[in-house]
Amino acid sequence: MPQISISVVTATFNCASTLGDCLDSVAGQTWPNVEHLVIDGASNDTTLVLLESRRDQFAVLVSEPDGGIYDALNKGIGRATGDIVGFLHADDVYAGPDVLTHIAEAFSDPAVSAVYGDLQYVSKENTNQVVRRWESSPFSHKSLVRGWMPPHPTLYVRRSFYESIGGFDSRYRIAADYFSILQLFSRADFTAVYLPKVLVKMRVGGASNRSLRNIVRKSREDYDALRRSGVGGLGTLAWKNLSKVSQFL
Repeated sequence: MPQISISVVTATFNCASTLGDCLDSVAGQTWPNVEHLVIDGASNDTTLVLLESRRDQFAVLVSEPDGGIYDALNKGIGRATGDIVGFLHADDVYAGPDVLTHIAEAFSDPAVSAVYGDLQYVSKENTNQVVRRWESSPFSHKSLVRGWMPPHPTLYVRRSFYESIGGFDSRYRIAADYFSILQLFSRADFTAVYLPKVLVKMRVGGASNRSLRNIVRKSREDYDALRRSGVGGLGTLAWKNLSKVSQFL
């Protein structure tokens, strides 16, 4: 059977202080068939210097102005050639060297459309210091209506499904990943597998929770995504926000 190929897309912009850890994490994966694509938004710090010094690690390196992170991720999807596509952001690292091996093994079943796992939010300065835990659960359509979503940094999807929805809707500045999840997971032909283990460590300080203004915008975008996808409305949004409380306990 042909070996499953995994494309990992990393979007970068002025992230030289954390990018090295991300690059090391991808390069250290034991799964041999990994295509790493780096899409840079024309950084003006030393990010490009670091990327150019490690150019042999990437199948694709693009640096040009873009319309934000989802525009960058769409560029990555468009250039990816792997069977499976996932994202590792410049602030994030894999929880161990065998993460992509576990993901590839789950995809050995051709009926599997997506694989996801658990996420740890960690300190900016120390990725071993856990600040918050996102322990996910097996997917059901009922849970989607109750505000459930998988941790997006842990989500790996067959490339054909991303192509079928046209990638991320970049009209959303914060919630395009949630809208894509609603589009995909509400499909009858979409089968997702949950791996009950930490797959990714994510540094705290993401865009969605950086300010009160962003939190309000995210809630508005989430609501719009719910209505457009036909999954739910205000009740689903309330359940989604309340479900985060357990991550701090």
